[in-house]
Amino acid sequence: MYRSGLALRGQVGTLIDAAWDKGLRNICWMGIGGTWASCLQADVHMREKSALEILVENAAEYLTTGNRRVGEGTLMIISSVTGTTKEMVAAVQKAQKDGAEVLGFIDTPDTDLASLVDHCITSPRNEQIKFFLAADRLMYREGVFPEFEKYYDTLEQYLPEALAAIEKQADDFAASFVKEHKEDPLTYFVGAGALYGATYSYAMCYWEEMHWMRTKSIHAGEFFHGMLEIIDEDTPVVVLQGEDSQRPLTERVVRFLEKYSRNYTVIDSGEYELPGIPKEYRGSVSHLVVHAVTNRIDCNLEEQTGHDMQIRRYYRKVDV
Repeated sequence: MYRSGLALRGQVGTLIDAAWDKGLRNICWMGIGGTWASCLQADVHMREKSALEILVENAAEYLTTGNRRVGEGTLMIISSVTGTTKEMVAAVQKAQKDGAEVLGFIDTPDTDLASLVDHCITSPRNEQIKFFLAADRLMYREGVFPEFEKYYDTLEQYLPEALAAIEKQADDFAASFVKEHKEDPLTYFVGAGALYGATYSYAMCYWEEMHWMRTKSIHAGEFFHGMLEIIDEDTPVVVLQGEDSQRPLTERVVRFLEKYSRNYTVIDSGEYELPGIPKEYRGSVSHLVVHAVTNRIDCNLEEQTGHDMQIRRYYRKVDV
């Protein structure tokens, strides 16, 4: 699964280089729902190294409020599984009308968005890999990520097998976790860094939309400004912990939970081996490690609850 995303390196590089050579004023990541969460991940991934002006837009907000900084010289980057999400179609049309150039990672060919965007890369799955490829190529051209080729050579050689091994390793944990927590009335998810977008997406797109389980997600940096007061020893909390620069924020949350809770779980990318991946690269792939673990939670939830993850009551079923 992961190989197909990494294999887009050349195609992504060609399109990013062409846009860079024409001149860029800013970069705008735009999405809605899970794709907006991926935009948040790409934004925080770039923030430490890049001095580029980076915008992150939720398509629904952009349609109502707009953003005067989106226009001539903007490279907008989007992703869509179906290629038909109505907010995304309208938002891309608005951005193009304002002068932005749009690069779309569209999983499904011959769809509204695939024909609408200025540059389309059609390849299923691997949304975060696609976004990070684009982000890393932009930083390579900016001159702040000179190790781009070496980095992706390493990922191509070692990452797919490592993530597959993690899914196998995590299955017993996932089965046990689901058995214990599948009937919890509300589960809190906490994350930070590039894993905050993943945390938000996992709570909303997976547990709420796919499993019909009630959740709340919160950034670890905000945990101590409200959420801590509702924690008691029985409150279900899941901390998704990565290895990037914002790890200290989740570590602080874990220290609090160790004192005041008996019902918390930490899914820590640092606990899983990544053979062949240097330590300095681990922070950039932590979200993929945690995703490999949550994949197994989802499979076990589906099996143990009997709820098919493809069933929807309202989404694309009723007119809203």
